Amino acid sequence: MAEIRSPIPGTFYRRPSPDAAPYKEVGDSVAVDDVIGLVEVMKSFIEVKADAAGTLKAFKVENEEPIMAGAVIAELDD
Repeated sequence: MAEIRSPIPGTFYRRPSPDAAPYKEVGDSVAVDDVIGLVEVMKSFIEVKADAAGTLKAFKVENEEPIMAGAVIAELDD
């Protein structure tokens, strides 16, 4: 199992905008460098990209939830 972690502290978003579909859903295939969400800090949005490939097993953070740098955002099955 691989973990995708937050690169910075901020607020996690699963969608590029409030009316858009989520980047990924549980059960989706994820490739290296796929965007799974955004972290916003001071009106700057940083893409959260997978550094491993697999199937998205679970999100450990809810949409629009505060997150610390290094915290696990999602888990991938191989």
